[in-house]
Amino acid sequence: MTVATTPMPRLLVRSRADRRRALTDRVLRGFCLAAAVVAIIPLFAVIGFVVVNGAAGLSIDLLTKPPRALGTGGGAVGAILGSLQMVSVATVLAVPVGILAAVYVAEFGGRRSATIVRFAADVLVGIPSILMGIFVFTFLVLPFRQFNAFAGSVALALLMIPVVMRTTEEIVRLVPVSLREASLALGVPAWRTVLSIVLRTGLGGILTGVMLAVARAAGETAPLLFTALGSRLVNVGDFGKPMDALPIFIFVNARQPYPVLNKQAWGAALLLLAFVLVINILVRARSVGRRTR
Repeated sequence: MTVATTPMPRLLVRSRADRRRALTDRVLRGFCLAAAVVAIIPLFAVIGFVVVNGAAGLSIDLLTKPPRALGTGGGAVGAILGSLQMVSVATVLAVPVGILAAVYVAEFGGRRSATIVRFAADVLVGIPSILMGIFVFTFLVLPFRQFNAFAGSVALALLMIPVVMRTTEEIVRLVPVSLREASLALGVPAWRTVLSIVLRTGLGGILTGVMLAVARAAGETAPLLFTALGSRLVNVGDFGKPMDALPIFIFVNARQPYPVLNKQAWGAALLLLAFVLVINILVRARSVGRRTR
């Protein structure tokens, strides 16, 4: 004896499948939200920790006075001026090399040579900064038997070049081919087309890459310990001698047994964090503004 079975209505089957898919979607959305929260918690924790401790260390003396010996106070004006000088010189050295290398890879290089240069830039981005410091130490410090600010600037420039190059290459590739063709059709040489059309069109993106490279260089400590070394004297313009910088100032003062110097280290850390945050905010605002045009 067989029992007749009626097929389940399609509407019921479809509603169950829809509920299953909706439940799966909510679960995965929840996991993604939790992962996003976990990812940003360290950022806000670091910012909050530095702001709370660094606010107590900020003062007029920190911004205007040189350091003093034996934990008797002073300030970080030498480190501030040193960072500004070395990062500025590193930017002058790195930006032309990075932009020209990107133009070669994107515009003039063959497929094989472009691949080699691009691979070298990717490797340089991943090299630990301390190795770059040792490399520059070998060639610009040991032969002269003198720690010097120029070697520190070169080390920072070598860290900036691959960042500028890869960013500029991507921006150059986004420039429409029609602009190049129109310029060449008017008889403009290829090099003039690159300078006047391609680079000018992508200037906003190139500046964004430069700003990101500057932010990275400003926070590097290890290369400067092997090259510029740091100094308790305020050094303005003499790149043949040691020079202080904010990362070195933080590293040295945070290890001292004097509460006054530890407080100064937190204040300098807040200054450095504010500088990096401002640059990243400007980069973000520029990229958002470019997308909304």
